[in-house]
Amino acid sequence: MDRRTFISGGAVAAATVATACGETGQEGTTPAAPAVNRGVTRLRMVTTWPANFPGLGTAANNVASMINTMSGGSLEVRVYAAGEIVSAFEAFDAVAEGTADMYHGAEYYWQGKSPAFNFFTAVPLGMTAYEIMGWVEYGGGQALWDELAGQFNIKPFQAGNSGHQMGGWFKREINTLADFQGLRMRIPGLGGNVLRELGGAAVTLSGGEIYPALQNGTIDATEWVGPWNDLAFGFYREAPFYYGPGFHEPGSCLGVGINRGVWDGLAEDHKAIIRSACLTANNLSLAEFQHQNGLALDVLVNEHGVELRRFSDEIWTRIGEVAEQVVADTGRSDPFTQRVYDSYLDARDKMRSWGRISEMPYMVERERVLGG
Repeated sequence: MDRRTFISGGAVAAATVATACGETGQEGTTPAAPAVNRGVTRLRMVTTWPANFPGLGTAANNVASMINTMSGGSLEVRVYAAGEIVSAFEAFDAVAEGTADMYHGAEYYWQGKSPAFNFFTAVPLGMTAYEIMGWVEYGGGQALWDELAGQFNIKPFQAGNSGHQMGGWFKREINTLADFQGLRMRIPGLGGNVLRELGGAAVTLSGGEIYPALQNGTIDATEWVGPWNDLAFGFYREAPFYYGPGFHEPGSCLGVGINRGVWDGLAEDHKAIIRSACLTANNLSLAEFQHQNGLALDVLVNEHGVELRRFSDEIWTRIGEVAEQVVADTGRSDPFTQRVYDSYLDARDKMRSWGRISEMPYMVERERVLGG
């Protein structure tokens, strides 16, 4: 994924002034250190989301709110939406360099730093939300994530999950593999690599840039998240065909990253509060998406006449072939990413064996018994 990797001088200057004069109350405080004033530690969180955006932006707000409340006000986190201090794709660098204290975003946005970051958000035909939670919390994923992000002066945590994502909005029907030829689609991460192998052109855009690109014809299709967020952006007005399920993000982990100097400087009780807030926000996020997606899908179909589509078996078979190769090529790109890939694959396959005899057949039988 091509993305900007340098923070603009103006954004850095503005953020530095805010840190020196507005946030810390201590002239000359090093940006990487938490801002302490009258016993209150103030932290600035930048995000990759539009302000207060449902599910994604509000997950960041929930992390901050819980930290503020559980600490009794001794920790004070202020949230800045994408563009308020730095742009969405500059959040990682801002935290790594100390311009901001923490971020909330999707780790695959940082794949330009290391391809291993993809595995801590989502990969095509990868883990579901519950599976990635299991791997990170109990299967060795967190230790690998700590090692990866630590190379960039960051301490990471799970702090949200959108659950299964839809395949996307298309201006025209996708009936055969030939329909992907020349298709310009907003799709980030390794899903974009799969689209390229299918003959399409993957485009990386932040959330706020997608609708205008659909409207003016810069792109022919887009994936975003699922019915709840997609309804909020109004994609149905520009691309009437809604395809699902998605192959690219079967469960999308969102992360909080904290500047390592800030993290190391916190008291142990404050560290425990942040861990707990991230874990709680992660669980609440998944529950909220599950509930709200059902409500939003009903609105899309019954009030806006959205046409639901499913990719053909031919398309799914080819996606499967391409996706496994794309993920494997990424996983073997360097020794560290190979370690992450091996751990991820082992955990995915072991949990698949359980899902094969539990949730998968149950869902099939529930639909058979209850009907449409």
